[in-house]
Amino acid sequence: MAVELCLLLLLFCGNTISEVQPIYKPPPGTLDFGFVPSKTYDTGAYHEPGSIGILFKIVHAFLYLVQPNSFPQDLIRKVAQQQLGNSRGDYQKAIYYEIGFIVSAALGLLFILLLPLVGLCFCMCRCCDNCGGEMHQRQKKNADCQRSCFATFLFVASLIISVGVLCAYAANQHLTNQVRGAKKLVNSNFKDLKIFLNDTPAQIDYLVSQYNTAKDKALSDLNNVGPMLGIRVQEQLGKEVRPALDAALSMAGAIRETKEALENVSVSVEVLQEGTERLHTNLTDVKMHLSNTLNDSACNAAQAASTCNIIRNSLSQLNVNANFSGLPGVSSQLAKVNDVLKIDLSSLVQKGYAAFNDTPDLVVNQTRNILSDIKSMLESIGSNITTFTKALPVEKILADLMVYLTQSEAYVQDYFPLVEQYDFYRWLGCLILCCMVVLILVFYYLGLLCGTCGYDKHASPTTRGCISNTGGNFLMAGVGFSFLFSWVLMTVVVLTFVTGGNVEKLVCEPFEDKNLFKVLDTPYLLNQHWKNYLAGILFKNPNVNLTFEKVYSDCKENKGIYTSLHLEYLFNINEFLNVSMYTEDVALKIEHIQINLSKIILLDEIGKENLLNFSSSGIDGIDFSAYLTEINKSVTKVDLLSFANDLEARADQLPKGALENALKGHANSIRMIHNQQVVPLEQAMSTLNQSIRLLKRTSSELMVKVKNVISAVNTAQFLINNNASQVIVQETKKYMDTIVGYFEQYTEWVKESIAMEVAACKPIANVIDTAVDIFLCSYITDSVNTFWFGLGGSSMFLIPAIIFAVKLSKYYRRMDTEDVYDDSVEQW
Repeated sequence: MAVELCLLLLLFCGNTISEVQPIYKPPPGTLDFGFVPSKTYDTGAYHEPGSIGILFKIVHAFLYLVQPNSFPQDLIRKVAQQQLGNSRGDYQKAIYYEIGFIVSAALGLLFILLLPLVGLCFCMCRCCDNCGGEMHQRQKKNADCQRSCFATFLFVASLIISVGVLCAYAANQHLTNQVRGAKKLVNSNFKDLKIFLNDTPAQIDYLVSQYNTAKDKALSDLNNVGPMLGIRVQEQLGKEVRPALDAALSMAGAIRETKEALENVSVSVEVLQEGTERLHTNLTDVKMHLSNTLNDSACNAAQAASTCNIIRNSLSQLNVNANFSGLPGVSSQLAKVNDVLKIDLSSLVQKGYAAFNDTPDLVVNQTRNILSDIKSMLESIGSNITTFTKALPVEKILADLMVYLTQSEAYVQDYFPLVEQYDFYRWLGCLILCCMVVLILVFYYLGLLCGTCGYDKHASPTTRGCISNTGGNFLMAGVGFSFLFSWVLMTVVVLTFVTGGNVEKLVCEPFEDKNLFKVLDTPYLLNQHWKNYLAGILFKNPNVNLTFEKVYSDCKENKGIYTSLHLEYLFNINEFLNVSMYTEDVALKIEHIQINLSKIILLDEIGKENLLNFSSSGIDGIDFSAYLTEINKSVTKVDLLSFANDLEARADQLPKGALENALKGHANSIRMIHNQQVVPLEQAMSTLNQSIRLLKRTSSELMVKVKNVISAVNTAQFLINNNASQVIVQETKKYMDTIVGYFEQYTEWVKESIAMEVAACKPIANVIDTAVDIFLCSYITDSVNTFWFGLGGSSMFLIPAIIFAVKLSKYYRRMDTEDVYDDSVEQW
């Protein structure tokens, strides 16, 4: 009844699974459900016998010599099924298995029967002055040697008997000590069972409460539907939309750059035209003045004529090289571009960006009602789980189990003093048996002591001293008590040997290597109509594959009892933890989310028309070659600075005077013209060069570029208007999987926790280990086996001790007559 109540408790409290499955790894990442609360069990189901363990190992080795055969599973099954003897050879197998015990027990029985009979005959024989009873000792030459040998052999035999009786006493005392200390171990097991029962509801409450973790995460994602779903949709559409808008925005920038370039061209050309005209005038004046200077009479001198002619011949280089007056204007193109810029294309594109970036807000606004329903549904699911858990008869089952456990503990506590009392009787009885051997040993040791100390080798047998005679009497008293007690001792040894040895070989060893469980798990063994007895008891369904060995192993590993006992066959709550049971409605709600993005306008018709107007602004009709031809020319035919430096150098070659100074003055004038007019013209040419090249790049296939931009925008707009629903469906499915994944994580975590942590049945395995491995085998069987091993060894060595004591007593006791001349062999 207690077992069934315990199983039902853990069954209904478990809220667990029908089978242990691998942990689910959901897409959004693992939620942290924390650790299931649990307490550490106090019971350590392991016994360390201490120093007496060496004796236990010796006894185990002796039992292996007596019974080396493996565990007879087939014979045990037949005995359990009451079929032993139905087939030929069963009894032969049983005898073969027990042959060691049978032979040993037979020898013990022979000892029990023969030794008292021999003692009786020996006593009667001595009463007739035979068998050494005649108080006459024939003197021999080797008498001292014989006496020493008999004394030594008796002493060795007594030592062996002493060791045996010490082993028996140690085993007897060990068993008593363990029985007295067993109360603590029993209380520890009851404490663990109470923890086992008390912690289970708290663990279940914790599992139920962790639903809020999944629910809160789901609610958080639902509250952030814009970032979660809207941004996902936006990212997918953005693969087409953003490049199109970027291209349109880039084209808007190109229009502004084109306007600036056209303005720069217009201004630069005007500056260059005016500047080159003024430069031409100034250079003409410089040439005229230089020519007049060179016509001076000083140039006719022999030293200056050559230099003046060289300077005169170079005056033709002082002319303007580039001619900008013939370049076509760009005023018409500039006017058209200005007309295009009257519409702010960048603003229109930014509106498209803004509309597209509002996708998360559109999702939030259009899913507000559905998300409200989903949130209410999640709250309802949590209430259903709580209601379902509270509806289970947890408290009643707990109360029943706790009452039974309390009653069992009280029963054990009440009867434990009686156990200790009976153990005291047992201890006293075993002590009496040990005292019997000790009494014999006392006589032997006193006989050896008195005989050895009181022996006088010079005294004749008839004149031996009182101490020596007393020693001989002690030895004979030891012999007498040996005959009196030996059969009692051997009777106890045989009974405990047969019982304890078979318990060790048929229970303890098979329990340790689990062969005992294999026998218990034999189909139709304990019930001829049930294939699996444990399943038949628990589930009334003997076909369930539930074995004692598997349950014990699982509980030994501290697994959950629901998994260990396969309690799903009594109450399968897999449907309760089925994700689809709770998420089907949620998934349907999410799948019905309809998001309309048709209000998003990336670029209206005005913007597209503006782009087309820009493409037809005529900048591709500009004669860029004419511009580039003049731009690539220098402003003047000769570098004015080089010319001025050369003129000044040649002036230095002339004689000092007015001519030299005049030429140097003209060189300075040329430098001033270069700095004031040529340098600004070169800067204007650079600006014109950059603007013309930019216009050339912009105008290259301008119509194709504009049409590509418009086509990209139209494609993106078509995607939003017509194909966005497919993207929304895909992303909504991912969003739904994310939300549902939280509950899948929760249910799988609950399943794993129930399988491995909730109601961990280690205390049940501890109870079995305590009862069988510790109490029965370690405490009782090992102690009993060590007791009979020590007592049996002592009893066996009583035989040689009797012989040596009788022989030795002749040399210690005072004889009535003596014959010092007879050396013949003594007969008795």
